[in-house]
Amino acid sequence: MDIRISVRNLVEFIMRSGDLDNRHVAQADHAMQAGGRVHRAIQKNMGAEYSAEVPLRITEQFEKYTLTVEGRADGIIETQTGVVIDEIKGMYRDVHKLKEPVKVHVAQAKCYAYIYAQAEALPEIGVRMTYVNLNTDTFREQVLPENIRYFEESYSFEELSLWYHALIDGYRKWTDARIAWIGRRTESIKQLEFPFPYREGQKELVSYVYQTIYHKKNLFLEAPTGVGKTIATVFPALKAMGKGMAERIFYLTAKTITRTVADETFARLREGGLVFSSVILTAKEKICPMEETVCNPEACSYAKGHFDRINECLYDCMMHEERCDRETLEQYSEKYHVCPFEMSLDMSLFADAVICDYNYAFDPHVYLKRFFAEGAEGENLFLIDEAHNLVERGREMYSALLYKEDFLELKRKIKGKLPYMERLLEKCNKELLKLKRECDRGQTHPQLGDFTLALNRLNDAMAKYLENTDNGTHDKNERDAVLEFYFETSHFLMITELVDEHYVPYTQLDDENKFFVKLFCVDPSANLRECLDRARSSILFSATFLPIQYYKKLLGGAEDDYEVYAGSTFNPSKRGLYIASDVTSRYTSRSDEEYRKIASYIRRIIDMRYGNYMIFFPSHQFLKDVHRIFMEQEYDPEFMECIVQESSMNEEAREAFLGHFQKTGKTEAEGDSCLIGFCVLGGMFSEGIDLKNDALIGAIIVGTGLPQVCFERAILKEYFDEERGNGFDYAYRYPGMNKVLQAAGRVIRTAEDVGVVALLDHRFLQPAYQAMFPREWGAYEVVTKETVDKRIERFWNEWL
Repeated sequence: MDIRISVRNLVEFIMRSGDLDNRHVAQADHAMQAGGRVHRAIQKNMGAEYSAEVPLRITEQFEKYTLTVEGRADGIIETQTGVVIDEIKGMYRDVHKLKEPVKVHVAQAKCYAYIYAQAEALPEIGVRMTYVNLNTDTFREQVLPENIRYFEESYSFEELSLWYHALIDGYRKWTDARIAWIGRRTESIKQLEFPFPYREGQKELVSYVYQTIYHKKNLFLEAPTGVGKTIATVFPALKAMGKGMAERIFYLTAKTITRTVADETFARLREGGLVFSSVILTAKEKICPMEETVCNPEACSYAKGHFDRINECLYDCMMHEERCDRETLEQYSEKYHVCPFEMSLDMSLFADAVICDYNYAFDPHVYLKRFFAEGAEGENLFLIDEAHNLVERGREMYSALLYKEDFLELKRKIKGKLPYMERLLEKCNKELLKLKRECDRGQTHPQLGDFTLALNRLNDAMAKYLENTDNGTHDKNERDAVLEFYFETSHFLMITELVDEHYVPYTQLDDENKFFVKLFCVDPSANLRECLDRARSSILFSATFLPIQYYKKLLGGAEDDYEVYAGSTFNPSKRGLYIASDVTSRYTSRSDEEYRKIASYIRRIIDMRYGNYMIFFPSHQFLKDVHRIFMEQEYDPEFMECIVQESSMNEEAREAFLGHFQKTGKTEAEGDSCLIGFCVLGGMFSEGIDLKNDALIGAIIVGTGLPQVCFERAILKEYFDEERGNGFDYAYRYPGMNKVLQAAGRVIRTAEDVGVVALLDHRFLQPAYQAMFPREWGAYEVVTKETVDKRIERFWNEWL
């Protein structure tokens, strides 16, 4: 077995110490981006004796595994007098104030020096640390000598060998434990049996997933409720892992509830003998033990000395826990007084499965660089649940936005204190003012060069300020304001590096007349594809993946990636599907008369059987309009309870809303009631919730779910009209219909469930919409307000 680790990760893991401090992380990330430009500038101007970006690797055989340490030396200088390893680091501080090089930086260079000296049989080798000032104005094609500081040292091969093997001995504590664990894990997987009787078609589905992993492809899988898609994807992924095809599974989700399902699936398999470790990554804001999430030693005692204690904490947890959920992480965090969020990220290095949000694999600002940074290697599997959500999430993650007013606000806060930064803020404001003069309510811009150049200079100035104001003597409010805006501008500049033909930059005035500039990722497929390529295989699955080519295209699928439709295992006759031919949610048809008709539909449907219903509307305003008339004309307090989804609900309010649906109803004679939840289509209650049996017996869906017409949707429509000729489908119909299918899927959750789905819009009878109906929607009935109650009464009579 081969364990691989990069030189950088090795030395940072073994040698880290001191405080956790996000005040440095900000500059470090920016320095890494700017550092690439510096590296190229320095390397370009070196002579023939200088070799740049030299890959180096060393493998050592131990009793049960080989350990490979690898990386790229920034430069190797070969002259008649000897060989020198050059390690280049950029920083915003005055490099001439450095008294000595950073120990971790030197350790990286010494690793490269040992690897190269060992390969070339050199008795001695030099190490040069090259520190460069990163201020944008200090270099273009060349780095001026006054902005460079060198530290040089020579080492004999013997002393490098002793030092390097001491480093490796420190790491072997971890690799030995990991190898022993993998042996137990592999043996348990060999013995593992599928934990349930196979449902119809499920065994074939398991085979599809396994073959996809075997052939290193991606699979786009539509699996309706009841197929058991979580176990049908996790089980073959484990079997592939047992055959050495993967080191780690990433179970990626959009919602907390689906993370819980994955966690419970692994727990069930452990009951069947699986030896397997997993960690659930919880958002920093949720798991942070402090009242305010401020990650520096001045504000947080967990951050102070975090790196002095974290490795002991990790080893303890690794040796005693298989399942690291939020509660487990919090317990170890308290025991060792370390940051629980950072601990969870570190524990992912030693976990067999990482259960987390999409952004840890896909977001360019958040992704787990320890696994997915350039040069990182490892056989990972991505299991991507509810993958239909990844289209819009991808657009969000790869887009960036800045408000003109925020530049003026920061300028106001630093007025008279930081004149240089003030001038740069004003320069950015002037560039935005030019763009604003060209903008009515919305304007696309092929180029934003002048603004981007001004923003780069401002960003560098903020980075330099932040690096030089972390000694506790600064104005905290001023520094916090700069830091917050620095994060926003850094993200924007990061996205500018990605802008290509899949982007449409635009400016617009929002509803509050605030002016913004946005880098809008219209088509996220190329960016998502790059992320999918970080895994051996990706299994993207959803209950609503129609039309499959739309999702395959926008999610970065290759032409030879696989597609599978898993038929529903439920009896389709247990779901009554009704389409209203005499009602619509079209914006031009909205009126009290139409609202009264919809309210009457709701009353006629629920009168046929008391129980719990959800009514889904295309917007909060539409919901309010119908709810008002329903309460005036159809509501009966004797047997009805109505609850309404608010425009913003915290986790507690959401749980309270869902808690109402544990009530069930049978007959009016027994005194039972109707619970009617007024919800928004595409909102928090239209997908990802699991109300089984009588917890929900009906869903009434008002409208086709089309997104509201806006400037951004117009951009999408125009883009896909030019590219594929069906811009309306891509911008409106496909995402709208997905919301409908998700809402309808709340009703039938188990083989025992019986329920009704009513689609209140005549457009559902059009071929363009019916082409997107899943196979199990083949049998439906067309109804009117006068006939709907009789048709639904007949349905319930057949099942009650």
